[in-house]
Amino acid sequence: MSNLSPVKLSPAFKDYLWGGTKLKEKYNKKSDLEIVAESWEMSCHKDGQSVVASGEYSGKTLSEYVEILGKSALGKKAGKFSYFPLLIKFIDAKDNLSIQVHPRDEYALRVEGEYGKTEMWYVLEAEEGAYLYYGFNRDITKEEFAERIKNNTILEVLNKVNVKSGDVFFIDAGTVHAIGAGLMICEIQQNSNTTYRVYDYDRRDKEGNARPLHVEKAIEVSKLTKAPELAKSESDVLASCEYFTVKKAMVNGETTLKIDESSFVSLIIVDGNGTIALGEDKIDVTKGDSIFVPAQNGEIMMNGEMEVIVSSL
Repeated sequence: MSNLSPVKLSPAFKDYLWGGTKLKEKYNKKSDLEIVAESWEMSCHKDGQSVVASGEYSGKTLSEYVEILGKSALGKKAGKFSYFPLLIKFIDAKDNLSIQVHPRDEYALRVEGEYGKTEMWYVLEAEEGAYLYYGFNRDITKEEFAERIKNNTILEVLNKVNVKSGDVFFIDAGTVHAIGAGLMICEIQQNSNTTYRVYDYDRRDKEGNARPLHVEKAIEVSKLTKAPELAKSESDVLASCEYFTVKKAMVNGETTLKIDESSFVSLIIVDGNGTIALGEDKIDVTKGDSIFVPAQNGEIMMNGEMEVIVSSL
């Protein structure tokens, strides 16, 4: 087997209080946790590493696997990042997530010691009436923002968006946002776990404690202007920015995906099943699987009936 073979990854799981059980019931996730709020499908983050689950390096963390292969396996575009640049996860929101914001790189590196967090969401499932918050419904000042957090009226000035399956949301760092109850999402983001909560519905954890808020930091980094109109994707490219490019591939039979030395590729099977092949290496895949393909010149053959989220730098 070549060192540049694609590998299947097993995720790190998170049991945040707002999570549900759909990842175990519908996305083939195996975990002893009662609640699986998130599965970190491709992660080299210290707070949760995905693990190689196929091939001769099975059992190694993704970080260890990349170190074995060398930096060239991440591709030429990865050279501008000081560490593994992306984190991809599934999110099962049985309940509302907190109202939150993520900082940009400059602030996050200076204050938190890691990258900021620009992200995108691809909505896999949306229960009837599901919604999310995306920015503000009008311009506000820092003073009003702080006062509304203090008196629990922040929801009144947030931009509430009804959501359906297949919707795409690009969440630039600095955008106040929240995923609502009844949504299943595939999230592609910068490799960061820095989140500033501004409102959490006065919820309590298992010990009865309120989760901490980060009001001062949130006010410093938030965009306080009215949210822009959401752009609709008219092609297979779901999002493209300086941090990632995300496409959707509908496989009906056999589909060829050209890859090169510019970037590694992540393949997330969000529906269906089939095979992923590169040269003589072939992996059987099904709904919920995550495949990491090192950067190289070649063609990935995808065969079956599948919906695949393809991410690269």
